[in-house]
Amino acid sequence: MKRIGVMTSGGDAQGMNAALRAVVRAGLDRGLEVYAIYEGYRGLVEGGELIRPMSWNSVGGILQLGGTIIGTARCAEFRTREGRVRAAANLIRRGIDGLVVIGGDGSLTGADVLRSEWPAIRQELLDAGQISRDEYEAYPYLAIVGLVGSIDNDMWGTDITIGADSALHRITYAVDAISSTAASHQRTFVVEVMGRNSGYLALMSALATGADWVLIPESPPDVENWEEKMCQVLKAGRAAGRRDSIVIVAEGAIDRNGAKITADYVRQVLEHHLHEDVRTTILGHVQRGGAPSAYDRTMSTLVGVAAVDELLNATAESTPQLIGVKGNRVTRLPLMECVEKTRAVNAAIKECNFAKAMELRGRGFQESFQILRTLVRALPHEPKVGQRRLTLAVLTASAPAPGMNTAVRAAVRLGLDRGHYLLGVNNSFLGLINDDMRPFKWMDVDGWASMGGSELGTNRHVPSGKDFYAIARTIEERQIDGLLIIGGWAGYLSALRLMHERENFPAFEIPIICLPASINNNLPGSELSVGADTALNNIVDAVNKIKQSAVASRRCFVVEVMGKYCGYLALLSMVATGAERAYLHEEGVTLKDLYEDVMLLNTGFEHGKRLGVMIRNERAHPLYTTQFMANLFEAEGGDLYEVRTSVLGHLQQGGDPSPFDRILATRYAYRCINFLEEEALAGRNTVACVGVQGSQYHITPLEDVIRQYDMKLERPKEQWWMTLRPIARMLAQPGPQYYQRRNGD
Repeated sequence: MKRIGVMTSGGDAQGMNAALRAVVRAGLDRGLEVYAIYEGYRGLVEGGELIRPMSWNSVGGILQLGGTIIGTARCAEFRTREGRVRAAANLIRRGIDGLVVIGGDGSLTGADVLRSEWPAIRQELLDAGQISRDEYEAYPYLAIVGLVGSIDNDMWGTDITIGADSALHRITYAVDAISSTAASHQRTFVVEVMGRNSGYLALMSALATGADWVLIPESPPDVENWEEKMCQVLKAGRAAGRRDSIVIVAEGAIDRNGAKITADYVRQVLEHHLHEDVRTTILGHVQRGGAPSAYDRTMSTLVGVAAVDELLNATAESTPQLIGVKGNRVTRLPLMECVEKTRAVNAAIKECNFAKAMELRGRGFQESFQILRTLVRALPHEPKVGQRRLTLAVLTASAPAPGMNTAVRAAVRLGLDRGHYLLGVNNSFLGLINDDMRPFKWMDVDGWASMGGSELGTNRHVPSGKDFYAIARTIEERQIDGLLIIGGWAGYLSALRLMHERENFPAFEIPIICLPASINNNLPGSELSVGADTALNNIVDAVNKIKQSAVASRRCFVVEVMGKYCGYLALLSMVATGAERAYLHEEGVTLKDLYEDVMLLNTGFEHGKRLGVMIRNERAHPLYTTQFMANLFEAEGGDLYEVRTSVLGHLQQGGDPSPFDRILATRYAYRCINFLEEEALAGRNTVACVGVQGSQYHITPLEDVIRQYDMKLERPKEQWWMTLRPIARMLAQPGPQYYQRRNGD
């Protein structure tokens, strides 16, 4: 394979440009020629200037752009045999025998049809004299790979599709803003979101924003009089103290008989039953526009690189693959199997077989829906007669991380709904030491889903000495049956110390679980910590602004990010922003590295480069500081460019949590409450931590994961994200034509 093509088709989605950039640069890096097919299948059919070769610079500066720079358009002609014959002829004449298609199920199906017809079409073109015998023999098959570009997240076989996370950002921001005005006037709002036949955006935005009701096509209300039930719940919520009511409606929502439920109908129902003014907001295409989130930039980049490698490994007998993600891992599944199962979901919904539709959506979707059903209640269920009601304490520890409040809210409501008592411990472990805590009621955590920081208060105090006696006394007097610690390494270390003091203090013989919440993403037992995604988005937003400043005045910026000794934020922000370099403590920094970076910058600026961004982890090197690097680049760059530093600091910890962090915090809290309840009722006293490893959630004894942790550097001994380092380097390095002068010498 010498030449490949890449195209975007169907509806646009944020992150398509990141995928395009990855395909082009990975292809060039691997010695291929890469062609962009403009305007989707129309460009494939019409050919000409709509199929153009791409250089390294062709995709420079597009990571932060929404939409798709190569365009997308509907093409009725491609659906005909004649149109596909023209498309095949255009590919063969340009020597393209591999195709990356970024689009939805319809676009991917179209590509597979062309692939399956390729042998017959090739013979037809030869017989008609449109291609030569040499061309006929040179291109015996067409290899295709699919990437799912759709904000709806409706494709079976991948956890999330390109654009879905960015769309959730738009919805979450809008609903957060609507909630504040709704609360001011004690008003009800109906918000309609996109998704076609998928309720993903509606479900996850409801989970992330703390909405009061949601309507999705996969699981309509299970009663005929759902309108009355919805209004009863909203009325009860107002009576309990809520000042606003938010109902989120998926655009494909239906009732149990298959009748469409519109946002306007919901508004009319609410006005009739609640006797108040109800407003409707249809978010529309704002969900599909704008810059992609940090997650979409990174994920789209990884699947784009994987698509090129898949094409290189393809043979005539290969089954076309769809490149997706499961957890933090890129996956490959048969393309048409994914398309067929996606269509099976739509068929199940049409047939009102909602159990099958939910099953096909997967366990994560089902679990999120069950959690939401509890969280939207106006008040918890009454305790069961004769049940043992546990007393569970919740605290936040270590540095603040966006999403801590979301986790507390979910834990409190899930625990209360099961009939248990929940205690909020103020000021981290100092609250346990000083018996400073409060019993939680259902409405005490209303509105916490979207709040940054920690309402309970947090610090890095780790118990020692006389602290243990005070904590044991508090646990005994409060009759605490289980402890949930939400936070960073100080919280984990505190849990270990309590466990090691059990011989001296029997009160510590209770189940304890740690929920990872740290922007550094450096905790044991989990590949993802609550808060890290928000911090990454904060960095990306800041670097976007820095790049606008730099490009206007020929500058290089050395940007310092947090992370302690963990380079996660530095490396992932390099991938998400397109920075030239990331300095990590894991790799160290040498004079040779700095010399090579000076040469890279100088050569680039000599040949027209207008900006440079170097990202440095705050503890990458004790002597080669951010200011040292800036001074070095300034001295060696001479008049070519200016150098500035930007230490982002605590803005990385601030702000409202991202939708990703809110959902992750909620699902972690669900597992933590399950664990504490099961352990306490069974009389066990395991000390554990919850986390994501690969594509699975795990609860692991803390003593087991600590063996795989570097306690001095406060990071896991093996970090999954370091496998992304070669990709980050490859995408940042200039291609073979990068430094060609404009006059061609």
